[in-house]
Parts: sequence; structure tokens; C-alpha cells
Amino acid sequence: MFGLRVHEAVLASGVAVTGPTVHLVDGGYDSGRVIAHHEVPVLAGDTAETLAARVLAAEHVVLPRVVRDIAAGKRL
Repeated sequence: MFGLRVHEAVLASGVAVTGPTVHLVDGGYDSGRVIAHHEVPVLAGDTAETLAARVLAAEHVVLPRVVRDIAAGKRL
């Protein structure tokens, strides 16, 4: 599942928090060890589009942080 379908599923599930996860790549789909997660609150009135925008903003924070940490030998 990807794109707006992910956010639609989050909204349908009724969870209070979602967000991007960075994990190590292995042989499965999204099955590698999690090395970072950035929580994004699900707000009343969210649509898949508004939630997707906040998750994308969080991705722009967490992914560069993880890459910097790996390059500096702080992760893995």
C-alpha cells in the first residue's frame, strides 16, 4: 500500500498517531529493522491529503537526520 491509500487506511482505523518510519532494507517489503520513526498526530477533520502533507513534512525531517547519523557512524 502506498500514496493516499496509506493515509486513508490510517484515518479509517481511528488511530491517534501515524508517521514515517525509516528501516533497514531486507528481503521483505517494509520488514527491515526500524531505525527511526517520527510521530505525526492524526487530527480531527484530517483528510488523506492533509495527513499526507504532514507526514511528508515529517519525512523531510527524519530521513536527512538518519542519513547524517549513519554517515557519522551514530546509527546501525
